[in-house]
Amino acid sequence: MGTLTYNEKTFLLDGKLFTIISGAMHYFRIPREYWHDRLLKLKECGFNTVETYTPWNLHEEHEGQFNFDGMLDVAAYAAEAQKVGLYMILRPGPYICSEWEFGGLPAWLLAYDKMPIRCNCPEYLEKVKRYYHALFAQLRPHLSCNGGNIFMVQIENEYGSFGNDGDYLRAVDQIYRDEGVDVLTYTSDGPSAYLLSGGTLPDRLCVANFGSNPKGAFAELEQFRPNQPKMCGEYWVGWFDHWYEQHHVRDGKEVAGLFRDMLDCDASLNFYMFHGGTNFGFMNGANFDNNTYCPTVTSYDYCAPLTEAGDLTDTYFEIRKTIEERFGKLPPVTAKNSPKAAYGKVRLTESCSLLDAAPRMTDKIVGPVPLFQEDLGQNFGFTLYTATLHSMYDNQMLDYDAANDRVVVWLDGKRAGLIERDRRRDEIRVNSKIGQTVQFAALCENMGRINYGPQMMDRKGMTGIRFGQQKHFSWETYALEMTKEQLARVPYQPHNGGVSDATFLRGTLTVQGTPADTFIRLDGFHHGFVAVNGFNLGRYYNDAGPQKTLYCPAPMLHAGDNEIVVFETDGCADAVVTFTDTPELG
Repeated sequence: MGTLTYNEKTFLLDGKLFTIISGAMHYFRIPREYWHDRLLKLKECGFNTVETYTPWNLHEEHEGQFNFDGMLDVAAYAAEAQKVGLYMILRPGPYICSEWEFGGLPAWLLAYDKMPIRCNCPEYLEKVKRYYHALFAQLRPHLSCNGGNIFMVQIENEYGSFGNDGDYLRAVDQIYRDEGVDVLTYTSDGPSAYLLSGGTLPDRLCVANFGSNPKGAFAELEQFRPNQPKMCGEYWVGWFDHWYEQHHVRDGKEVAGLFRDMLDCDASLNFYMFHGGTNFGFMNGANFDNNTYCPTVTSYDYCAPLTEAGDLTDTYFEIRKTIEERFGKLPPVTAKNSPKAAYGKVRLTESCSLLDAAPRMTDKIVGPVPLFQEDLGQNFGFTLYTATLHSMYDNQMLDYDAANDRVVVWLDGKRAGLIERDRRRDEIRVNSKIGQTVQFAALCENMGRINYGPQMMDRKGMTGIRFGQQKHFSWETYALEMTKEQLARVPYQPHNGGVSDATFLRGTLTVQGTPADTFIRLDGFHHGFVAVNGFNLGRYYNDAGPQKTLYCPAPMLHAGDNEIVVFETDGCADAVVTFTDTPELG
């Protein structure tokens, strides 16, 4: 489609002046059936480029096994973008941040406990090389040097916010060259000399990421790296949400006004996000702010120009109007919002307790000590630790070395308390006499690995479990990633009413005719996740908020009967969910 270069002032496409107007949309957060719709809306807004990360932890979820199918078919996404008429900026990491689980790094890296990440470590780089070899085998035909539309590729991601290993950045850039990536490569970081000095290479373009004060940010960038074009690599049009926080919103006129300011600076830019989509499954990341673990919610709406469900917003039309003012009249918008359906209430008529279900869902792992998920070969989800306590315990309190991140505890099958990382720690005590046994069980949930900052080596699970000062040995563990296959093994029984403990609940949504997008409300529930026809829509957490509905895209449904599974960790007043046509994000 064209070769992108630059001189001391501007970008050039095949030698002609070119302003990059890009929008971020991640294929792995969007149902494949909606890729064309979202890309068309980007194009019809007047943009010329789409940007996407690639998530290493989904493409190589298990070491040495690669997946580029379905929603992970990044080559098909690039081809669809080219068909629509969009160039592509590729940001393959290997670290992507993106409020994504472990910043896109695969959890199995943490099983190499002596191997540092994101540095010039030969062992780590060999794993990066293997991933990139598989990734660019898919994408090489779509590079602009081979006639495709990928004309920019980022080296790492905001590396100055993490480290300062220039040899590592050069090694990543060299891997690109070895894989035939003969296109413009660049780095991005926050607009300060401190961050830019740690995360850039002297002979590669560097861009700055920010959400306000373009003149000041570009002045910082120009002072650090004069004689190159100005570009905002991430123009933060909104922001993401954590549980326990308020939903972030931003006025569309403000977004468009800052866009004008960037154009006044003769700058190029990439809107982050143009369409956020959804952290389906357990793929949300987390931050560590003010010494507190802060997991990200399921929705990645981001207050973007397109909503989580891909709907056009006032911000979309404000941006489009600005582009028309600067670059001329655009053709009419032809893309439409998707139909939404309020299917109403669905009663979940079958149930099975977690403690009964776990042994049927997966094989138990027997060992002397409780292990982290990463040491169990588990990436996401829940881990159930069980043990028989034979010692005499005289009011001894449960203690541990780690409990990451949310733990429900039972003694002799009765709920004994809840632990939530940095927020709650119930006092749980064991009393037993000589000759008496106590059945102990703890369900530990990975709420999302930290995706940014120095705390990224964020292992999940419960370790070093003890009662008083006495460590307990001999454990049976169940790794519950809650895959479609595991969920299919749950032995349900008929059910009516509510539940008071961790329980799988199942019901049926019957759809007449063509399915439509919908949103699931779980009023009266507390915390858990929802799967539709085996597809994990993600977590809900009504007690924490702000998000109150889960987005259920039409492609996850079919005409006729649809299986709805809710896993509730804490109990619910009545096992009824509601399908509505209106989202509520807080």
